[in-house]
Amino acid sequence: MQILKAGALYFGLVFVAGFMRAILRGLGIFPRVPTQTAELIGTTVMFVVTLLAAHWVVRWLGVPPAPFKRLAVGLVALGMDLVAQSTILFWVRGLTIREAIANQDPVTGASYYVMLVVLAVMPLLVARR
Repeated sequence: MQILKAGALYFGLVFVAGFMRAILRGLGIFPRVPTQTAELIGTTVMFVVTLLAAHWVVRWLGVPPAPFKRLAVGLVALGMDLVAQSTILFWVRGLTIREAIANQDPVTGASYYVMLVVLAVMPLLVARR
């Protein structure tokens, strides 16, 4: 149960930050920055958010340092993130997963997939002694 709670909290923190980032981007906060550059800046910000969220959740909820438990926290968050993003793609943007993948920029698309892996493994990597 602790792993599910930690994974859900971790997902929630990262998802809310990503949602806020998307809103700011949609409002044109970076009007003079090319889309690809804005996406890569956002990815960097999300890396830091993911790092801080994983560190905080692991320490605050006292997730044991056992690699399986830490990785399980990340995998719970990843699963929740994939469900949430797929739902948003379908219901809000009217896209299928296949259409979304086909329309991705090669650079920002690759950074997105790297960030999914980062989301999954960050609880394993933080707060290690």
